Amino acid sequence: MDFAGKGQPLNEASLQSALRTLGMDGVADLPVLWSVLTVESRGFGFLPDRRPKLLFERHVFYKESGGRFASSAPDLCAKTGGGYVGGAAEYDRLARALVLCRAAGLGDEPALRSASWGLGQVMGFNAVAAGFASAQDMVKQMCQSEHAQLAGMVGFMRSQGLDAKLRARNWAAFARGYNGASYWKNQYDVKLKAAYDKFASGISRDLRARAAQGALQYLGYQPGEPDGVVGQNTRKALVAFRRDANMGASGELDDAVFDALMKRADLI
Repeated sequence: MDFAGKGQPLNEASLQSALRTLGMDGVADLPVLWSVLTVESRGFGFLPDRRPKLLFERHVFYKESGGRFASSAPDLCAKTGGGYVGGAAEYDRLARALVLCRAAGLGDEPALRSASWGLGQVMGFNAVAAGFASAQDMVKQMCQSEHAQLAGMVGFMRSQGLDAKLRARNWAAFARGYNGASYWKNQYDVKLKAAYDKFASGISRDLRARAAQGALQYLGYQPGEPDGVVGQNTRKALVAFRRDANMGASGELDDAVFDALMKRADLI
């Protein structure tokens, strides 16, 4: 599979649709949604090469494959979690798992079901609960846009009754349902509460700036993790892009530069 898709960033309509589906207010509850996205994926669903962020879980692969690769590939298939390498290198682990599954006549599903995907890091084995036909269907859609990634996250939350936990700001109950019974080991609920407090204090994500950062990242200008805040790294990236595009040497994100970025990155 070619996991590099369009990489379309979120827009306001996607966010508001998600909040409505969760039975949440489009303004008052926005910090709740951003807190989950920030803890799960640092708030952006794609790697610089436009592949969805991914984490391959070897203990899930053990279950999905019936443990048949535990001897030949213990770093990929084991009863315990771990073995993570992070970032784009997680795709190398997935690729090896896909080869093993295909050689054994299992198809792609066991490997795809053993990874978490995109903005909300939805596990592949939760694809149907999230509203997709299969893990492969989920992955194909999530490769194209953060809209699909967010919709999948929201679909899974609703299927598990976690929308009510979010509305109540019951971080521990949400963490248990979304991240599993061992959520406390990584202080998942504590991280959610801290992120929520930050966003509820008035810090927000500028979706226009965030989309521009995504475009800069795809084009190789290294603006830092897209977070909707135009800081020093983003300004340096904008200066470099503007120079290359013969649009001056400013670090400002004006309408002309935004439109040029979106066009160059094929995001419009």
